[in-house]
Amino acid sequence: MQGDCSRVESRVFADDGTFPNSFMPVLIYRRALEGEVTSSRIEAMFAANNWPAQWVASIYDYHHYHSTAHEVLGVCAGSARVALGGPNGEVVDLAVGDVVVIPAGVAHKLESASDDFAVVGAYPPGQDWDVLVGEERERVIANDNLAHVPLPKSDPVCGASGPLVEVWH
Repeated sequence: MQGDCSRVESRVFADDGTFPNSFMPVLIYRRALEGEVTSSRIEAMFAANNWPAQWVASIYDYHHYHSTAHEVLGVCAGSARVALGGPNGEVVDLAVGDVVVIPAGVAHKLESASDDFAVVGAYPPGQDWDVLVGEERERVIANDNLAHVPLPKSDPVCGASGPLVEVWH
């Protein structure tokens, strides 16, 4: 099952001294799924494209990043404003059917959300996520971890020929 990759936006966030961010862009797929959007449909799309879903919940409401995994979030309910790139980054609006792929190292935070907001979270096979918050003591280990995170083999929305494969590789 593939989603719609015709409305993809990208954002690049440079290291700000606190959060490493990434030279690889965050990819935002607007209305990747249309019609009735459920967590099951998003999970099926991610699984079909080799990004197995691991959880359904909200997004942490503090700036954080993952140094050991790339992450994809698919909005299955509600809407939200999400900060990307740390306090000096950008706030984006997400709605049902939107998908955002966040490269390892890129800070993200839930700024505000509707009461029913939920996302499906998934990661490439073999990538276990950590949670780092930009503390100075984390940085040496985070930089080493980030240097070893493999690129995904497929795009979580459109598979082997999707935008992620074209842009990140």
